[in-house]
Parts: sequence; C-alpha cells; structure tokens
Amino acid sequence: MTTSLTEVSAADRHRIIADGFAEEVAAVQDWDAPTPVDGWVARDVVAHLVDWFASFLDAGGVQLPNAPSVADDPLAAWRARSAAIGELLDGPSSNSAFVHPMVGERRLADAVDQFYTADVFMHTWDLARTSGQDVELDPDRCAAVLADHRAGDLDHRRHQRRRRSQRGGRHPAAQPRPGPDRRRADPGATHRRDPARSRTTTQRSRHPRGGNRLG
Repeated sequence: MTTSLTEVSAADRHRIIADGFAEEVAAVQDWDAPTPVDGWVARDVVAHLVDWFASFLDAGGVQLPNAPSVADDPLAAWRARSAAIGELLDGPSSNSAFVHPMVGERRLADAVDQFYTADVFMHTWDLARTSGQDVELDPDRCAAVLADHRAGDLDHRRHQRRRRSQRGGRHPAAQPRPGPDRRRADPGATHRRDPARSRTTTQRSRHPRGGNRLG
C-alpha cells in the first residue's frame, strides 16, 4: 500500500517532489528543447524554479543562499536550491509566521508548500515531456494543488481588497498572485493531455529519505 503525497508533512512532500524533479533534470539531453509551457525551453523551466521563489521569500524577509547558475549547470543549480528549501523546511523557522505583501500571512512551511512545492510538482510534468519521458503525478496531490490554487486566488483577492480599503480610494487591479504558472492551473490536464503513460515517476511512493516505498 502506498501513501499519497497529501498524507505526508510539508517537508517530506517537498523532499519527494524535489527528488523527482531532479531525476527529470538529470534526464534532459537538450536544454534548448521546447516545453509544454509556451515560449519556454527546458532550461527555462529549471531557471524559473531556481529563481522566482528566492525573490518571493525575500519579500517576506527570508533569504536563501545564491544557487549556481542554471546556464552553467542546471542540475547543480537545482540541487542547491532544493537543498536550501529543504533546510528551511527542516529548521525551526518553518513553523513561524511568514508575511508577504501580496498574499498576506501564512506559516512559512505552508507558504513553501502552497506556492513553491506545488509549482515544482506541476512543472515536473513539463520537464519530463520535454525529454520524451512519461510521468504520472499523484492524483490526490493534483486535486489538492487545484483546490489550493483556487482558494489562494480567493484569499489573494480578499487581501488586496483589504489593502485598498486601508489605503483609501481606488487602485489598479492587483496582479495575479505568484506561484504555479496559471496556464498550468488545472492539474487534471496533465493526465488528459497524455493518457497513454508508459513510465511512472514514483513521486507517490518514494520514501522521503531514501528509495523505499512509503507505507
């Protein structure tokens, strides 16, 4: 019996998903190959995941160490970034409050889980398809990511309305919240696009600290 990604901690979920993404990074042969994300090549997917969340955390007062250049070594860059996030989730600050000017307050571990780990989870499919691999995403996690995305959009709109009311007057409409690419917001689309999957990435059952199955 396997354990769904929805049944493990935020730290273990990140570890499992980040390890699965690392496998897809290692499998890429052509870093200029196009991806399912319009206008992106394989290197862009890794660069996106290495770069954007550091700025997101910095806006809430949390700094990550610099990662190696994706242009020079995508796998080394990914390993460094995922290790830094893992240390953050394993540390005492993971339970502290994290306040971001666009999305409000959350527990730091929850912010990482909702905005970043979910993004890595979904982009795993993009990178796998780029290198001609098939990947099966945990369906329970897919449903959870979609639900969190919808709830997060609602929370973000409420937060922006509160900010505008506190400032007084009318302000330009808020920009979409950071996090998973909105074009990839429907996790079910990963399955509908490619129903014939020959290789399964064991993201659903990989043990967080090794190669054994969970449960």
